[in-house]
Amino acid sequence: MANLKEIRNRISSVSSTMQITSAMKMVSAAKLKKAQDAITAMRPYSNKLTELLQSLSATLDEDSGSKYSVQREVENVLLVVVTSNRGLAGAFNSNIIKQVTRLTNGTYAGKDVSYLAIGKKANDAFKKTNKVIANKSDLYEDLTFDNVSEIAEMLMEKFVAGEFDKIEIVYNHFKNAATQIVMTEQFLPIVPIEGDDNVNLDYVFEPSKIEIIEELIPKSLKTQLYKGIRDSFASEHGARMTAMHKATDNATELRDQLKLTYNKARQAAITNEILEIVGGAEALNN
Repeated sequence: MANLKEIRNRISSVSSTMQITSAMKMVSAAKLKKAQDAITAMRPYSNKLTELLQSLSATLDEDSGSKYSVQREVENVLLVVVTSNRGLAGAFNSNIIKQVTRLTNGTYAGKDVSYLAIGKKANDAFKKTNKVIANKSDLYEDLTFDNVSEIAEMLMEKFVAGEFDKIEIVYNHFKNAATQIVMTEQFLPIVPIEGDDNVNLDYVFEPSKIEIIEELIPKSLKTQLYKGIRDSFASEHGARMTAMHKATDNATELRDQLKLTYNKARQAAITNEILEIVGGAEALNN
């Protein structure tokens, strides 16, 4: 009977886990809808604004170019690592950490690489390196454009001051609930579109091209960072919903297997008891 009690305890434990994962799945599904609508709505605006500024930047000469387009020899690199604050989202966070590690040890090997953590998982992964310049994990408590703008302004100031020669954002791009694509996107310096064929010169500028670019570039950079974090936010809920769906299915399958094992063991125990009773009765008759 001790074996039966152990199986009952396991069934109870798996059932409790299944209820938790099922609840987490429903919560993530509800949050995903709102996050997905937000990123889907802003992508066209963000992409068009970036395309416009890259086209305009490509037409400026070096003397009139923006301070955000200055190309320097890359010695100091800053990686903006966007993860979540919580786990239980499959490979969502580990894929980002692996990509940042590959960049650090591969692409930027021998360079001075620092990190800006957006998400507790990023901070936990790289804080031991003593290269995390800031931890912005509290951003998710109030994810607004204004709060992201403050981070973007800090990044722009550090680039202009020469603290970093290159800044890149590493985040999960939301494709659908089941698919997230790890993206490494250059934030600064701005990369103009190469080749004259891609530059549209049919613009009428008022007051002037340079003034317009100087006004729009900070807004474009803030929008780019906000889009990346929003993308990651939607990806997180999609990844967690998928992970919890799989966990619920696995728990259901395990619970059914345990119930079958329990029923077999219980049937065997009853059969043994019947055999013992019958055997005892026959012994008394003899």
